[in-house]
Amino acid sequence: MKNAKPDVTESLCPVCLKRITATRLLQGDEVFQDKTCEEHGHFRTLIWRGEPSMAQWRRPKPPVHPDICYGTVDKGCPFDCGLCSAHEQLPCSVLLEVTDRCNLQCAVCFADSGQGETEDPSLEKISWLLERAMGAAGPCNLQLSGGEPTLRDDLPEIVAAARRIGYSFIQLNTNGIRLATDKNYAQRLQAAGLSSVFLQFDGVDDVIYRTLRGRALLEQKLQAVRNAGEAGLGVVLVPTLVRGVNTDAIGAIVRQALHLAPIVRGIHFQPVSYFGRFPELSGDGDRFTLPELMRCLEGQTGGLLKLADFSPPGGEHAHCSFHATYIYSADGGLRSLGATGGDSCCSSEWGSGGIRKTVDTVSRRWKLPSAASFPSRSSLSEQTACWSGSSADAVRVEGALDLEVFLLEVATRSFTISAMAFQDAENLDLERLRGCCISVISTDGRLVPFCAYNLTSREGRSLYRGAMNRP
Repeated sequence: MKNAKPDVTESLCPVCLKRITATRLLQGDEVFQDKTCEEHGHFRTLIWRGEPSMAQWRRPKPPVHPDICYGTVDKGCPFDCGLCSAHEQLPCSVLLEVTDRCNLQCAVCFADSGQGETEDPSLEKISWLLERAMGAAGPCNLQLSGGEPTLRDDLPEIVAAARRIGYSFIQLNTNGIRLATDKNYAQRLQAAGLSSVFLQFDGVDDVIYRTLRGRALLEQKLQAVRNAGEAGLGVVLVPTLVRGVNTDAIGAIVRQALHLAPIVRGIHFQPVSYFGRFPELSGDGDRFTLPELMRCLEGQTGGLLKLADFSPPGGEHAHCSFHATYIYSADGGLRSLGATGGDSCCSSEWGSGGIRKTVDTVSRRWKLPSAASFPSRSSLSEQTACWSGSSADAVRVEGALDLEVFLLEVATRSFTISAMAFQDAENLDLERLRGCCISVISTDGRLVPFCAYNLTSREGRSLYRGAMNRP
């Protein structure tokens, strides 16, 4: 493969966070971001490795600017987030951190949580923040995060308040420890209106959890899945992938997730990003890129998942993520709903209509249908259940087609695979950032793109986290 001419964009210096020119440079089958700060020198970072190529994965979208902006353009991107009028995508999801406290001290944490005693925002304050976000973003998906949000005994009251304000899909980001030990808590959350659980789930081996999370957690993760399912909550497994720690466990995670279906609705992989608290980045070889993950999904599942199944997103910038949606059968087969068509987790439409479709589809796929049946307790205790690689035909109903039963079967047996490659100060691309559709609700009520909010310089300085003042 011939080397291509540099593709110019903008980034930040990872030391001083000054905006600088950057290029995307293809060398062989790898793409690097290359940039130079006048004060701190030259930086080169791997951003893409192998097939599908970065050019192939590109999906240009006309910009869609927010109607209501809490940020005013002054210094320019990424220093005026609010969102500002120069942002080029509407929010599909907003994230609210309801506590900084945590009951783990993970080696990897984008929020760098658990560093000291902090006061949780009041329910009144949280309600104000949610109303501000609703006013600017509309009825998008809501993620309640932290810290560890389940440390709040009043989390069900927060969920209920979000429902009253108008959020119809509310997801909990959690390590699962409290869900595993307190069935009543999971039931209270569901009764209050919680839709889904985004469960930290890094592997099927406690060696992995000891490395990334500081203690053995696998049995608690499995119990959290059961308790969530018995409460009527769907679960999405969220592995943070660190090369050399759990990147060889990707196939095992998929097999385990399928064994826990239909409670587990899918997997959302997140290659580690270098902000907040993270292992030291020793070189480009440590980065685990989206195309590598796609190829591992095919290779480590023996072709049960295929590279051709995956599509670029319709919401965020194409280089941020991928997704695939499947129907699974009782014998372990998977049928892809198609890489470019079907009812995928991300719409390929442009504008507000596309974002609204993304919101609706994610809600439908990640909720647990009320009539779904749960796996047995014995199956939950099996840590790595093997599934066959045969494909399944679409669900059929004996005799006359009962459309209602058919649709319920499809909803129950849907399964999603997705991934998000968040940006850090080393590889930040302002083109990607302006296309972001995931915003953090800051403590002063602004909407800040996730990667901008969590951005951390090499010296530990951030642009937004910890720098916001309450109004």
